[in-house]
Amino acid sequence: MMKSFYITTAIDYANGKPHLGHAYEKVLTDVVARFRRLMGDEVYFLTGIDEHGQKVQQSAGER
Repeated sequence: MMKSFYITTAIDYANGKPHLGHAYEKVLTDVVARFRRLMGDEVYFLTGIDEHGQKVQQSAGER
């Protein structure tokens, strides 16, 4: 029987600069998702950005 496996990444802010930590998290999460698929699990891999958050609004107001 196929098991469901859910894995997510943190939501990145659209106004923040990308850094090595972002890449590390995405690559590591992808590795885990691929491994679980190889093991026969049904994997749901979710990621996204926070483009409507308060910090984005504040940053836009400062520009």
